[in-house]
Parts: sequence; C-alpha cells; structure tokens
Amino acid sequence: MRPPWLETPEGIELRVRVTPRARCQRVGGVHRGPQAAALVVAVAAPPVEGAANEAVRQALAEALEVPPSAIRLLRGATGRDKTFLVTGQAGRLAERLRAFLT
Repeated sequence: MRPPWLETPEGIELRVRVTPRARCQRVGGVHRGPQAAALVVAVAAPPVEGAANEAVRQALAEALEVPPSAIRLLRGATGRDKTFLVTGQAGRLAERLRAFLT
C-alpha cells in the first residue's frame, strides 16, 4: 500500500478522510478508499461553515508538531476526503506520519 501522502519540494500533500462530530479528536488509522489511501482524522466539530476543516487543521498541526500556519487545505473543502499541504521537511513529516498509520 502506498502511503497517503506525496512528498513535494514544499513538504507533503496529505490525503485525509475526516470523521466530523466524533466523540473525541483522533488522528490515526488508514481509510482504504477506491482511489487511494487516506489518513483518518476524527474531530468533534460539525461540518458547518468550515468548522470541521479548521479542527482537522489544528489536529494535524498538533499531531505533526508543526504550527497550524504550516497546514493549508488544497482540495475537498466540502467533502470528507481532503488534501492538505503540510510545509516543512518532507522526510521528517513522513517519518512522523508513519506512526499514525496503524
């Protein structure tokens, strides 16, 4: 299985599958979608007016130990499947992400 990210000169493009309105925030696991794998992120925020998108951005920042400003939504603003750009050293970010794939 290919990892749910692609290394780029800026950092990584990370595919995420969001579970809004979850009981608790959690980053971890793999969603095996028909197109590609995605990192599972559960957030308590509802999918209303970008609240869940912001909660996912904050959860990823905390999990990857980067500032929230280093994470930008590229695709999927209104769906459960999203792609984020995480700026930084791609190798270091990929190493951290591997811990969340189980």
